[in-house]
Order: sequence, then structure tokens, then C-alpha cells
Amino acid sequence: MDPLFYRPKDAAVMLGMSRTAVFRLIKSGDLRSIKHDGYRLIPAAALAEFAHSLEHEEVA
Repeated sequence: MDPLFYRPKDAAVMLGMSRTAVFRLIKSGDLRSIKHDGYRLIPAAALAEFAHSLEHEEVA
């Protein structure tokens, strides 16, 4: 079963970018995340949405 949430480090690996870049995307609002018990978590759906938005950005 695939995880429902990713830590920023793991999301960075999934997206092929640095952890710092993931935090920049979170801060800018381009990548949704939640904070739970002091942990920053990124929903798997948010990663898919972000990747989808990049694909459409390329076409435009």
C-alpha cells in the first residue's frame, strides 16, 4: 500500500528535487502540506496535483 502522506525529505525524492526546494514550494503555496504533532506532512494527492500542474504549465 502506498503512503497517504510523505515527509518533505521523501517528497523531495519523489519529485526529484531538493528538500529545500520542497519547503520553498510549501511556503509559496504551490505544494499543499499539513502540520501534525510538529511534523510537516505532504499528502500523496498534493504531490500528484503539483506534478499535474507542472505538466500543464509546460504546455501553456
